Amino acid sequence: MNVAIMGAGLSGLACAITLEKYGVSPTIFEKRSRVGDRFVNGEALMSIFNRPITDDYAYLSESHGIFLQPLANISKMDFFSENRQATVTGHLGFINSRGREDESFESQLSRQVKSEIIFNSKYTYEELLQDFTHIIMATGDAAYALKIQNFQAELTVTLKGATVEGNFDRYHAAIWLDNNLAPKGYGFLLPYSEKEATLTIGYPDYPENQSLNEKPLWDRFYTKACKDLGQNLKITDQFEINNYIMGLCEHPRLGNTFFTGNCFGAMMPAFGFGQFSSILTGIFAASDLCGKGKYEELVKPLSQSYQNSLVLRNAMEQLDNHKLDNLVTLLNNKLSNHILTNQKLNPVKIASHILRPFFTKNNTPN
Repeated sequence: MNVAIMGAGLSGLACAITLEKYGVSPTIFEKRSRVGDRFVNGEALMSIFNRPITDDYAYLSESHGIFLQPLANISKMDFFSENRQATVTGHLGFINSRGREDESFESQLSRQVKSEIIFNSKYTYEELLQDFTHIIMATGDAAYALKIQNFQAELTVTLKGATVEGNFDRYHAAIWLDNNLAPKGYGFLLPYSEKEATLTIGYPDYPENQSLNEKPLWDRFYTKACKDLGQNLKITDQFEINNYIMGLCEHPRLGNTFFTGNCFGAMMPAFGFGQFSSILTGIFAASDLCGKGKYEELVKPLSQSYQNSLVLRNAMEQLDNHKLDNLVTLLNNKLSNHILTNQKLNPVKIASHILRPFFTKNNTPN
């Protein structure tokens, strides 16, 4: 068995680590010059999206021998709408970093890989098919999956963000739900430390949003974030992503090609979280190759999580700012706090089953 992994991102590196545990040494092809060769930004593993698993780091360590360290756990999250604010407390998840940073997820995973990584790779999928028995498609986006018509794209999104300096509680995150700032999207703040955080808005590229100018949206969001947080944030770095594809592959495996990470559809549509699913697809692809399970069966729960998240996004997109104010007000009570933090409940799954008859693709509320 001769395995090529296209991409040294989360799913590709997780796949390589798992293959090596079973005595298989893949060759990893990365088009960039180094692991994590991208802008630095903060991301989160939110336990609400991964239940019944309640501690993603412990699960990856104990069940799969993949060791990661977070920057901090999230014990408090503020929700801001146009006119309301709510705070949820409890074990909500973890903050981590991505990109050109020594403790980013990519860097941490790469230190656990022994196999060769070929950087600045120009090899195409078609060329690798000639020389390898198995291909792990882990390129970080859905371009190849779309090219071979194995991907159902649901939407594309625009993300604009910055690293900001200020005074932060590193265990305290924030989310903004306000169509004036991010139409049918969201904004968030995730601290790296007591002095640095990532501040980001994301919204779908629907026809009604395509004429929008990102700069005025960003300026409004930045101004409101400074006001809501009670401090003047200093921008030290910025990034922007346009037309990022979100969707789900139709066939997780085609022949001896496995689609992992965002080529599979690991990015959850509701709030864009997908790191945990991405890592799992790499582990599951390697498990299949080593005779420890069937990839198509192993990823079924991830596909279902994607569908649940899509229903939630479709429902959220129907809410105007008045309804978002009501939603945030609803969050500001003990029952909502209990539902969101109770590790025995899966509120995303419950909500999706309730909302599914009313909020499916191309449908509006009855």
